[in-house]
Amino acid sequence: MPDSSPPTAVPLNQAIRVWIRVAIYSFGGPAGQIAVMHRLLVEEKRWVSENRFLHALNYAMLLPGPEAQQLAIYIGWLLNGTVGGLIAGTLFVVPGFLSILGLSVLYAGYQGLGVVQAIFFGLKPAVMAIVAEAVWRIGRRALRNRALVGVAAVAFVAIFFFNVPFPFIVLGAAVLGGVGGRFYPLLFGIQPTAAGEEVSVVDDAAVAVRPTFGRAVRVLAIGLVLWWGPLVWIAATQGPDNVFMQIGLLFSKTAVVTFGGAYAVLAYIAQEAVHTYGWLQPSEMLDGLGMAETTPGPLIQVVQFVGFMGAYRHAGGMSPLWAGVLGSVLTTWVTFVPCFLWIFLGAPYIEYLRGQKLLTAALSGITAAVVGVILNLAVWFGLHTLFAQVNELWLGPVRIWWPVWRTLDTAALFIALVAFVGLFRFKWGMFVLLGVSIALGVLVSTWPIF
Repeated sequence: MPDSSPPTAVPLNQAIRVWIRVAIYSFGGPAGQIAVMHRLLVEEKRWVSENRFLHALNYAMLLPGPEAQQLAIYIGWLLNGTVGGLIAGTLFVVPGFLSILGLSVLYAGYQGLGVVQAIFFGLKPAVMAIVAEAVWRIGRRALRNRALVGVAAVAFVAIFFFNVPFPFIVLGAAVLGGVGGRFYPLLFGIQPTAAGEEVSVVDDAAVAVRPTFGRAVRVLAIGLVLWWGPLVWIAATQGPDNVFMQIGLLFSKTAVVTFGGAYAVLAYIAQEAVHTYGWLQPSEMLDGLGMAETTPGPLIQVVQFVGFMGAYRHAGGMSPLWAGVLGSVLTTWVTFVPCFLWIFLGAPYIEYLRGQKLLTAALSGITAAVVGVILNLAVWFGLHTLFAQVNELWLGPVRIWWPVWRTLDTAALFIALVAFVGLFRFKWGMFVLLGVSIALGVLVSTWPIF
């Protein structure tokens, strides 16, 4: 990317040390990762002010893809220009990539072993509880009034019962938020700017790049070549009808059309990977999310597991393991390269738009809609975790899901209840929750008491 970015605000070696800390501590999903960055960058180092941090986060949440990683790229760009953004975004991904790759190899090679099945049997109810807690956490913060509750409800109905594509839901929510913010600003989250905020290193030392058409063309050209170059090479050497092209095209499309963070993305990925391509079973999507929950890095890294399994099971003449590794690399590449493109292309414009209140209003509408979409994901996961058989029926444009009650898995229900109580009542941390759930999964698999 062209290095037409803000002057260096802090020494690069200091910034690298902080981004390594962020990468190591980046467990617990986007909320935890954003909290870690806030504590290190805003509170401890005072490199970024509260308003500047929230402004960058707002832009990241408006983009498709993982908001926490894009926030890291944005702040890395503010601190150290293009090089800083590349380092921050890459370090954020590397630990999770290596962890998911190792777990994917283990899963593909030893999935049939009883202990591996028992571990993932315990993980699934815990993941269901984690997604439900995400609905509660985000909803409590985002749905501050009846208007926003209504937006979330409409989004849930649209995706759960009518299968409306997520991009249309996001677009509609953004328009509704913008219009609502214009006529009813208090309902859509526009608040007066806080006075007396402490000036940060970025505010004092970094000057925003003036956005120009020439710069935008250069950034776009380099980003598109890096993004689509591997797919062009695959099409030229392997042909268009192979699993790697399917993987590249699916996750390239995902990088463009999926908004709202990992939980919202999973609804779309599950639909495509499970129902369209048949790479995974619904329960295996939960296994992949369990991997992502227990490893550092963005939760969207679960797509790497999906790409690994898709290539592993459709390797053609290649070694399945080698195909899975290539599928992992390709999935990660086309998922995260666009994130750098969105930030380097748009950040100068967003810096010039700081203080525009309608951006906040549009974000309020999108965030409310995301709550409804994550609720859809929680219901979907719950049905496929607790019941061995879930039926689907279309009545005109309306889709109806219902469980076959005689297939209720009482052991999974027990672990889910323990996970819910531990998470909501006793505020267990991520490692405690997952450790207890895995132990219970091994226990009930070894001694079937249910």
